[in-house]
Amino acid sequence: MELANTLLDFVIHLDKYLELIIRDYGAWTHAILFLVIFCETGLVVTPFLPGDSLLFAAGAVAAGSSLSVGWLFGLLSLSAVAGNTVNYWIGHYIGPKVFHKKEVRFLNKEYLERTHRFYERHGGKAIVIARFIPVIRTFAPFVAGIGFMTYGRFMVYNVSAGIAWVGAFVFGGYFFGNIPVIKRNFTLVILAIIVISVLPGVIEFVRHKYGSSRKTSA
Repeated sequence: MELANTLLDFVIHLDKYLELIIRDYGAWTHAILFLVIFCETGLVVTPFLPGDSLLFAAGAVAAGSSLSVGWLFGLLSLSAVAGNTVNYWIGHYIGPKVFHKKEVRFLNKEYLERTHRFYERHGGKAIVIARFIPVIRTFAPFVAGIGFMTYGRFMVYNVSAGIAWVGAFVFGGYFFGNIPVIKRNFTLVILAIIVISVLPGVIEFVRHKYGSSRKTSA
């Protein structure tokens, strides 16, 4: 519970924590952000790490600090693409062994099944759409690697979606994050980003659950 509270406090006060990290680690902040984004997209067991909100906050902080927004964009785009690529190959090698098991340690089976349904609904576009939806973003390349997409086709979507995702939030934060009204209400903006990000996944889940209930009752 304490860990969850600490993570929540970190997420809603990202700008303050990033300023502290920059003060203590300087240029190494780029590497820290690279690692967080890589783990959030590349390790199927860490969907709880901040993604959209971290990118936006990093862009906003870069506008008034020693961080280079150009380096941020380049490095974090590379991190996002590399993370998804690693996740794809993890899914390729171990996915078939775990996908059909009832319980898998350290792996949320419900998230896997939800992402599977997401693929069935959206096809190849799922990789692009999933980039902007927390949790599904982490599981999408894993499920793709199980056998839903060839590697070449996956990489086309992976590279374009990774660059678009990082660019949208980093430059969004850089150009708009320091507008006075946004800066004064930065926590509310971060919470709004989180809510808007998870909303499509929630709608998809409710739609599927409601649709299943209607079919069962019929």
